[in-house]
Amino acid sequence: MSTTFSPRRAVDVPGPLVPPVPSGDVVGTVETIDGPATPEDPLALLDAWSAPARPPVPLVASSVPIVGAVVLWLVTSSPLALVLAALGPLIALASVLDGRRAAHRDRRRHEAEARERRERVRADVDRRLHAERRRRLFRHPDAAGYLVRDGDVWRDVPERGGRIVVGRGDAPSGVRVTGGVGDPESDDIRARAAILSAAPIVIDLAGGVAIVGPPVLAAAVHRALVLQVCLALAPGVIRLVGAGEPGLEWADELPHRHATTGERLSIQSGPLPDADIVIAVIAAGEPLPAGCRTILTVESIDRAHLDHDGSVRRVAVEALSVPQAREIARALLLRARRSLGLSVVDDRPVEFAETIADAPPSAIGGLVAAIGRDGAGVACVDLVADGPHAVVSGVTGAGKSELLITWVLSMAATHATTEVSFLLADFKGGTAFDALRPLPHVAGVITDLDGSGARRAIESLRAEVRWRESELARHGARDVRDPRVEVPRLVVVVDEFAALLGEHPELHAVFTDVAARGRALGIHLVLGTHRVSGVVRDSLLANCPLRLSLRVSDPADSRAIIGVDDAAHLPGDVQARGVALVRRPSDHGVQRIRVALSSAADIARVAAASRGPRPRRPWLPDLPRELALDELTAAHAIDERTLVLGLSDEPERQTQRVVGVTVQDRGLLVLGGPGAGKSTALALLAGQAAEVIEIPPDGEGAWDAVTRLAESSPIGGVIVIDDLDTLASRVSADYASMLIERMERVIRSAGDSGCLVIASAQRLSGPAARLGELFPRRLVLGFPSRADHIAVGGDPATFTVDAPAGRGRLERIAVQVALPAKAPHSPLSIDRRDDPCWHPDAALTGLVTRHRSRVRDLLPEWAERGIRCVDVDAYVADPAVTADGRVVIVGDPDEWQREWRLLASVRADHDLVIDTTCALDYRVLTSSRELPPFARPGEGRAWIHRAGADPVRIVLFPADVRSDRRGSGS
Repeated sequence: MSTTFSPRRAVDVPGPLVPPVPSGDVVGTVETIDGPATPEDPLALLDAWSAPARPPVPLVASSVPIVGAVVLWLVTSSPLALVLAALGPLIALASVLDGRRAAHRDRRRHEAEARERRERVRADVDRRLHAERRRRLFRHPDAAGYLVRDGDVWRDVPERGGRIVVGRGDAPSGVRVTGGVGDPESDDIRARAAILSAAPIVIDLAGGVAIVGPPVLAAAVHRALVLQVCLALAPGVIRLVGAGEPGLEWADELPHRHATTGERLSIQSGPLPDADIVIAVIAAGEPLPAGCRTILTVESIDRAHLDHDGSVRRVAVEALSVPQAREIARALLLRARRSLGLSVVDDRPVEFAETIADAPPSAIGGLVAAIGRDGAGVACVDLVADGPHAVVSGVTGAGKSELLITWVLSMAATHATTEVSFLLADFKGGTAFDALRPLPHVAGVITDLDGSGARRAIESLRAEVRWRESELARHGARDVRDPRVEVPRLVVVVDEFAALLGEHPELHAVFTDVAARGRALGIHLVLGTHRVSGVVRDSLLANCPLRLSLRVSDPADSRAIIGVDDAAHLPGDVQARGVALVRRPSDHGVQRIRVALSSAADIARVAAASRGPRPRRPWLPDLPRELALDELTAAHAIDERTLVLGLSDEPERQTQRVVGVTVQDRGLLVLGGPGAGKSTALALLAGQAAEVIEIPPDGEGAWDAVTRLAESSPIGGVIVIDDLDTLASRVSADYASMLIERMERVIRSAGDSGCLVIASAQRLSGPAARLGELFPRRLVLGFPSRADHIAVGGDPATFTVDAPAGRGRLERIAVQVALPAKAPHSPLSIDRRDDPCWHPDAALTGLVTRHRSRVRDLLPEWAERGIRCVDVDAYVADPAVTADGRVVIVGDPDEWQREWRLLASVRADHDLVIDTTCALDYRVLTSSRELPPFARPGEGRAWIHRAGADPVRIVLFPADVRSDRRGSGS
């Protein structure tokens, strides 16, 4: 590294730049040691001299000469022999004196040897301490150590991983000294060997450091510690967060400030961002920042107190001035650009006009787009080379819409409409892409406000795929790059893909299909979403190799789109808006860029400079809300056997055609809510048929009509049933099942008899569900709620709240029902009138009724016709009353059943009239299991039973008789 580092003084910090060290250490010069120290034998000192034990007095040796002298004197009697007795004590005394002399000589020799050993050990201790200090400084250099030893910068040394030198101070040494027991000087040597002075004090970086002290000095120490970490760990292993605040401008050029991966190192003193490691300056008395376990209280360069893990020690710290820090940061930035290929993104906004002016030319057939800048210049992406499809992720407010707009505008600025067109879909409010509408390249803009229009536009992509496949097949080409195929590329851009799928989840299959086949066909997807996990399925994501991510809230989303969690750690401030991470399939890592901002003036300039015709729109206009039958038949050729229903819309085929029904269809059921157009649809079809049989809406008429149709099906014609779901309710419970049974026979036999049954219903429940299943075709019109729509078998995805009258789905195909040439009458069936009032015409007639008062009201009229009325009992008493004129025998059910012979006679040979009020006794009275025709209760109806003939419903009591009796309370 070319940085010049002064070991003496920082520019704005008084005192030495690094702490003083003992003699022999040169500050800023660290000898290179290639490996750990080889263990050495302990140094041995001589123990203090101890005097040997005194020898005992030689009593035996001293006594022998005395005994010998006495014996000799006794033998010789010479006094001279007694003199020899004194030799023993003299010899003993001499021996004691000689021992003391030898001990003094040994002591002097031991002390000389000990002094020599201490000097030698003292020198060895100094040498070993010095060597150990150098080894420790090599293993854990501070900022000065890295600067003078360029090869150690960003070197991966396992012993250094995750550790930082906070200063120099006393530390236990590895030098071992033994011996010297009892010698004070040896004790001093051992104490000196046990402590390594000026040793690098190393702590775990993960514990963080909080620096307290005078602001200028604390800031200088802070710079030294931060730069030491940046010198030790390369960008990508560590990255800075929190830089950019006042006082930290020197860190802006550090390559770690622009790294997108690695552990997050916060260096700011204010509110801390989400960080893994914290090195911060705090004022005295402030609480310790979260993540800090170490406090470094600085008093001067050579005096600071380190509070770590419950112990406090004194250290000397390292400090750097602002110019020195800036110079080191610039040197590291140059190194990163040269060795790591790092690109640095400018935090200033990027204008689209500047970006597009410097954009490289697009390759033939490519879609190169300049979308912003990185540290090396203009940042470009190519949907053809890097795609064919892309995913853009980012939280709300990160700049996702601006990125999509810039991307589209850049492609439009460098390509003609014959080369590329755009289909833009905005599902986060409907206004994001409004500014791009003036571009001639834009084939259409759809929004979440379009309702079903957005869905059909996306479904049209299937038709676009088929159309492009046919174009390629027609020219015998493999893909759109073939010059014979003049088909522009289509880029489908979706903002808030998650919202689109939330409203129309079935469209995911459409996008998956397009993504799988789009490359060769020239269809490209750019899907913007606030999150990828759980939204974009793997089958679709696998075909979107071009990934761009702005800031996301969840690391899992970041990993899902770019493979690393960097996007979750992008700053969330306003200044960082528009910063994106790009990953192409060929990239080994992510590229950080700043997205260019476009303006209305930029869009206007691009639109004005665009060349080429308007592109082909990939979908047809929506169906009209009203469609007249006359206009439809005039514009389309229609088979005369077809009853026209309306106009269908098939966006997946990009076609709209006339649809109808024929006799071969056998039946059509029209379902819908109130005002949906059910009756209009029936009237439309009935108005085109040559013969129409309408099932009346009242119970009697419905029973009679269905019964006739079930007994003798007509040949040809259209049978119309409005409100099929109310058919069973038009008659009483005992008639309902029979009516439904007969209606089933009518519907089942319609195909054999050449009839077409068309019916309408609002809901399918109970008996109506049974009948509904018999209709081969079903038209589902609008319903007020999704639940009603689903209940009749409608597809939940096709439900629309604001569907116009007549809009529906015929076998999943959208249809607009045409309006008949003239307004239909309502109801479809003709109003029924009461049948003529019955009058007896046989010689003898039996009448079963509980309303004798009403019969009395009829007597005057019957008398005028020559009819007499007698009771059952009177007739039994005198049968001769029938001799002259016509007679009506009147009685209630009980009376008739008591006179069972009379009842059998009348039932077998005469007419038996049974009032509907006696319906419960009908089968007993007639001995018939068959139900009579349905009659409306309370309407004066009755049945005539004739032997061998079907019962006939009649009006027994005219309306005036019924109303009079009701008014009088009878």
